[in-house]
Amino acid sequence: MAHVFIGSEALAAGKVTRYELGRHHVRVLPNVYAPRRAQLTLLDRIVAAWLWSKRRGVVTGLAASALHGARWVKRGVVIELNLANNKSPAGVLTRSETLLDDEIAHLRGMAVTTVERTAFDLARRLPSGRAVQRLDALVRAADFRAEDVLELAQRHRGARDCLRIPRILDLMDAGAQSPQETWLRLLFINAGYPRPQTQIPILGPSGFPKYYLDMGWPEFMVAAEYDGEQHRLDDAQYRGDIGRSEYIERLGWRRIRVLAGDSGASILRRAELAGLRR
Repeated sequence: MAHVFIGSEALAAGKVTRYELGRHHVRVLPNVYAPRRAQLTLLDRIVAAWLWSKRRGVVTGLAASALHGARWVKRGVVIELNLANNKSPAGVLTRSETLLDDEIAHLRGMAVTTVERTAFDLARRLPSGRAVQRLDALVRAADFRAEDVLELAQRHRGARDCLRIPRILDLMDAGAQSPQETWLRLLFINAGYPRPQTQIPILGPSGFPKYYLDMGWPEFMVAAEYDGEQHRLDDAQYRGDIGRSEYIERLGWRRIRVLAGDSGASILRRAELAGLRR
């Protein structure tokens, strides 16, 4: 993590001279600096935005979800703050909305929306598919209850797009291990197939789980799995996948293996060929 700091404070404290500030540091945001050669992480950018707010902003949205441990948040994402300021710099988005005291937590020294409030905001602001992807990642990291988010939503009934929150929360599933798995699950649901179960345990000879299937329908012995690049590029994992596949197939499972670039239509055709019915 780079050392991100407020330039005027560092000058006043004598930690840097004006020459050193201009020579060895780069301005990240107005009055916020970092070492010139530093590769800023997402956390660096969140800290920079919070410092730019003069430590008054509350981190919200995707940045808040990342602070709560959610994966798959891109480093260059816009940092959202709850702050009364309508002139935010590039890379920062401010909103002035009602936040109750129990909807604010403190992480890494910064004010951040709680997990439940973060879920509430993601569910109503993002397009439906992306909202479910982000909630899947958040609930997997922070293990919150949908009921608590719905209760919070009741406090803010006048907030924009609140009516869609129950539907988005109903689609949430902590078993999704990547945004691609969420996309695949929603593909089946939106096409009218039964909702797939996620992380289906496959028992070994000992009677304990030996493998887990990404998602599937145990009653039909049909599964669907998303194979990322690492499955083909990592030789050890590739060899392990062969043994895993043979074992699962011996048990009678039919698997729909999905790769990046596969179209939704082709995946659904393969689902029908595997014996799955809408």
